[in-house]
Amino acid sequence: MSGALFERLERPTDDVALRVGERALAFRELKGACEAHRARLLAAGVAPGAHVGVWTQPSLESAVALLANAWSGFVTVPLDPKLGPLELGHVAKDAKPVVTVAADVEAVKGRISDVPVHPFTLSPSKGAEPQPPARFSPSGVEGRRADHQPLLILYTSGTTGLPKGAILSAANVASNVDVLARAWEWTAEDTVVHALPLFHVHGLVLGLYGSMRVGGGLVWLPKFTPEGVAEALSQRRSMLFAVPTMYFRLADAAAANPTVAQGLRAARLLGCGSAGIPLRELLRIDALTGKRVHERYGLTETLINCAVRYAAPSPAGTVGAALEGVEVRLVDDARTPLDVFDDATIGEVAVRGPNVFLGYLNRPDATRAVLDEDGWFYTGDLACRRADGSIRIVGRRATDLIKCGGYKVGAGEVEAALLEHPEVAEAAVLGAPDDELGERIVAFVVARAPVEAKALEDFVAKQLSPHKRPRQVHLVAELPRNAMGKVQKTLLKKRLAPA
Repeated sequence: MSGALFERLERPTDDVALRVGERALAFRELKGACEAHRARLLAAGVAPGAHVGVWTQPSLESAVALLANAWSGFVTVPLDPKLGPLELGHVAKDAKPVVTVAADVEAVKGRISDVPVHPFTLSPSKGAEPQPPARFSPSGVEGRRADHQPLLILYTSGTTGLPKGAILSAANVASNVDVLARAWEWTAEDTVVHALPLFHVHGLVLGLYGSMRVGGGLVWLPKFTPEGVAEALSQRRSMLFAVPTMYFRLADAAAANPTVAQGLRAARLLGCGSAGIPLRELLRIDALTGKRVHERYGLTETLINCAVRYAAPSPAGTVGAALEGVEVRLVDDARTPLDVFDDATIGEVAVRGPNVFLGYLNRPDATRAVLDEDGWFYTGDLACRRADGSIRIVGRRATDLIKCGGYKVGAGEVEAALLEHPEVAEAAVLGAPDDELGERIVAFVVARAPVEAKALEDFVAKQLSPHKRPRQVHLVAELPRNAMGKVQKTLLKKRLAPA
């Protein structure tokens, strides 16, 4: 792929590019900030292609630093300020950033050893930093191309050990944003609104980089509130990017506050990802706002693989069909393709295309385990496929394929059944070792009101085949989730007692 990664920054205007709270930058000011950032790092001896950390505090400066890094040709390592010392130490040792930039240097002191921290500031008077010397920033200087060289190192959640650094190229990002834009009819007329963290694919690649590549700009809300989201959506032609936990709160707020419902109705598109949204909530939001939530499916290593099309939505409960240029297939335990479209047979999702990452940093063994010689990436996600090609995700192979009494059961199907109960607010299902069944189905449930565990077991048995009912139901106050709202089932497994 050729051409500029962020075409709008090569032809900047005075249109608003980025707004965070009451502060905003035009595309022209934003390009000036990118040029100044590149000049400072070059002057400090940081060469293009070097690994540069960005401390992703919730501020305008953090968003600009992430964009300036990408535009300037440095390889960005986004750092979550909530990481503990073991996690930060691992990332620093593995990625070896030559420098980290931060809006608040004091907040970083003592957190990352042996990595110098440079301040990233914006001029209060103009919103952008003063122009650097001409030799560093000639008139009309161009930014990063959409090439096949590394652009980002994003660390996975580390559910099976220490996090691995997934290397994404500029071409990965550019090609994937372009095909998603076509699927969602996303144009420069659309402003993206989101309140997602900037150290994951959803908030960073789609939200920040995507909005700059398509050219409509971004309104970023560092703190999520339904009222703040509704206000941002109502002021412009907009698209909302959010995760299921946000939509739960938005639906509750819309039911109680007509202003929130009106804001959601004003959005051109409601997009959801990072985890599946229950069918009940999809229908609830539709009833409250008249808007369909468009789901999409992706991973850190592959970006977005499937999406519900804007013009021709797939059935509710699916994540749509494969995006243009992306191959998606289901495989069995031996990685043999399953030529089935029955919405019942469960297989692992495999993906091939220009969206697939370059590999894991310093981990050729881990890369070989998931990426074969033909370019197929094995996601570890389990799904069924409908006759129209749309995919229905049922869980993760590691935690969500339960082999109970000789049957294969997808945890997602049992969770969806539990969520149909009026008193169930949230549910997580997993398998636990069982001497008789191989694995027994165990559910953790957050209830809206008092309910008996046995009543929930019987409720599922009436909706699904009897062998899919939970053998145990644990009522809990909340489910452990990560920053993107995904339930951390490995933590739930630690609560289980032996059979």
